[in-house]
Amino acid sequence: MERETTPSQSEWLIMEVFWASSKSLTAKEVIKKIQDKADMSPRMVRVLINRLCQKGVLGYTVDEHDLRVYHYFVLKSKEDCQKEKSRKFVDSYFGGSRKNAMAALLQSTDLTEEQFTELEEILEQCMEEHNSAGKERSMKK
Repeated sequence: MERETTPSQSEWLIMEVFWASSKSLTAKEVIKKIQDKADMSPRMVRVLINRLCQKGVLGYTVDEHDLRVYHYFVLKSKEDCQKEKSRKFVDSYFGGSRKNAMAALLQSTDLTEEQFTELEEILEQCMEEHNSAGKERSMKK
């Protein structure tokens, strides 16, 4: 079985703290920031941070003045994690069919006219990127 490399739901809460920060954080700082948002014990926060390091989502350095203190920093952006989660979701629930996944999502929600317009713009942008990438590939042959 493939090793998981994206944050779980509870790990995602921890990552939201890191993604919102522009600097590295210690476990104590994360615990303090997450207290109001989630009902997690300090020990659980530390366990989740350790898992995120094992998954390659976070990295760390050891404090030069206190070897017991680790400074954690982001290795994977929120966008990268969202893309990877989306791919795994489509593979797991839709047999890899992006078309079927998109159709199911669109049919299961009520969108406003503005949201439909935004989606059309996203689709057009994706088509342009896809077409220009195809032209580049054919030129290299």
